[in-house]
Order: sequence, then C-alpha cells, then structure tokens
Amino acid sequence: MGASIALSPGAAASLRRLAKPVTIGVIADLHHDLMHDGEARLDAFLKEMAETEPDAIMQLGDFAYPKKENEPVIDRFNQAHEISLHVIGNHDTDQGHTREECLDIWGMSGRYYSQDIGGLRVLVLDGNDKGSPAYRGGYASFIGKAQVEWLEEELESHAGSVVGLCHQPLAGSGAVDNAEEIQGLLGRYAEKVVLTVNGHTHIDEFLRVAKVPYLHVNSASYKWVGGSHQHESYSKEIHAEYPWISRTCPYRDSLFTTLTFDGRTGTVSVKGKESSWVGKSPAELGIDSKPGKMNGEEVVPRIRSRRIEGAGA
Repeated sequence: MGASIALSPGAAASLRRLAKPVTIGVIADLHHDLMHDGEARLDAFLKEMAETEPDAIMQLGDFAYPKKENEPVIDRFNQAHEISLHVIGNHDTDQGHTREECLDIWGMSGRYYSQDIGGLRVLVLDGNDKGSPAYRGGYASFIGKAQVEWLEEELESHAGSVVGLCHQPLAGSGAVDNAEEIQGLLGRYAEKVVLTVNGHTHIDEFLRVAKVPYLHVNSASYKWVGGSHQHESYSKEIHAEYPWISRTCPYRDSLFTTLTFDGRTGTVSVKGKESSWVGKSPAELGIDSKPGKMNGEEVVPRIRSRRIEGAGA
C-alpha cells in the first residue's frame, strides 16, 4: 500500500540541490532487552542494508541497554556502516542506565548532534530532557532550552536540506511536551526541513504541521498493549524467560525502512515493509491500543510505502 503526500515547494527546491540521491536505512524501537529475538530482528535489518548499501543507517531509540552484555549487538550495528547514527529513547535509560552510558557504549558524539550525509544535514534531538513546565509524571518528554537554541542555530546556518530526528514525536500522537514550540521553530524553516522522523509510538503514521512533514516509524518488534491485556503469543518457555512480551502484540517479522531523498525529482520516498501479528492482534484482544488511532490503519504490523513530493515532481 502506498501514499503520495505533498512536499512544500521551498523544501522540494532545497532538496533538488543534492548532487545525487541520499538513502538512509532506519530501524526504530528494537527493544532488544525485552524481545527474545531482538538480535535476529537487528540482523534482518543489517542483512537488508548490506544489500541496499545506503549512505547511512540509524536507529531511533529504545534499542539495547547501554551495558557490557549488549556490546556485541551494539558493535554489530556500529560496524555495519561507516555512518551509524543513534537516537536516545526513553527506555534506553531503564534499569538505572544513563544517557552518558549511551554516549559511551553506543559511541555517540553527543546526546544531540548534527551529521552531514551527502549534502543532507541530519539534526538529532534528545527528547528526554527534564524541566518541562507541563510534566505530568512518568518518562520525561521534552526538548530543553539549550537544545532549542542549538536547533535554531543549525536551521539558520545550514543552507541546504535538513532532516530532524527524535525518538519521541515532535508532532502527532505522543508528542513532546513543548511540541508547539518545536513545530513553530521548524515551521519557520519549512523551506529547508524536508522531513522529521521519530519512533516511540509503535505506529505507522504521517502528518504535516506548518508545511513540515512528520513521519512516525513503526517498531521493529511489537505493539505494546499493557498488563491488563496480557496474553501468550509464543511458547511458555519464551514467556517465562521474557515475561514482558506478554504485554505486547509482536510482529512476526522485523520492521524497518529506507528513506531516499532524491534531488533529481525533489521527492522523499519511504520504503514499505509488511509483516503480520504473532498471536492475537490488538483488535482481536478488543482494545483501542492507541487512543485516536485505528486498528488496521495506524496500528498495524507494517510500514507503508510513501512518496513525499513537491510541486512539479
């Protein structure tokens, strides 16, 4: 299933400055420490990326706890490509882990940073800042003042196309507490911002705010349904060793995508990937697993193919 969405004329014109197409492989919300087959799901991604040969690969957070036992998995991701980018998710600091450990063990240059890829500038944000005036408990979901100032400086200084990354959404379901502030800032530079990408929600969704496109990339592994809907999708042995899986509806296959930014046509393409549920789906459990999102639409074991194009593309 595919969809075509309009890219603002200014962003399309900015994209056409790229000397050649830029392709980035993307995987989100692997949750290696929760899933019994997290390593196999990562391997499926890396195998396809070896065949695709993108210009960079990235993981959008909730990846693998930054601990010594996970170094083989983390190293395999880092060594799979010369440009291997990380985004810090909210669950990456579970069990007492810290963002500083993510920087160290994952090999990140900073918790927020920029990376140029073939003329495309990628701006990575950390949505885990504390200090939100709207904080209501639970995990922090906020872009702090220092990051906002840095983001504005980057947007102002870079003349070419920009892609924004954050684990938490900057628009739509589950957006950071100061989403309106960030959307306003990105909207002022809509002629440069060709796409913003997030994980976190485990849904497949696309929306536009102030001419800026926002893409929610589905999880590689599952849809969370919580303790009140516990059920077994795998063998009793697997559930005994990995008890949190019972609170999910797993995907049979690893989900991931590639994003291609094509200056010749002024378009952004999202490669689709289809899977199916293991065991019961959220709909079969009789739950609305994401308020405002529909089973079979946004709540699905797939990533839709999409084409984001500008006028005259």
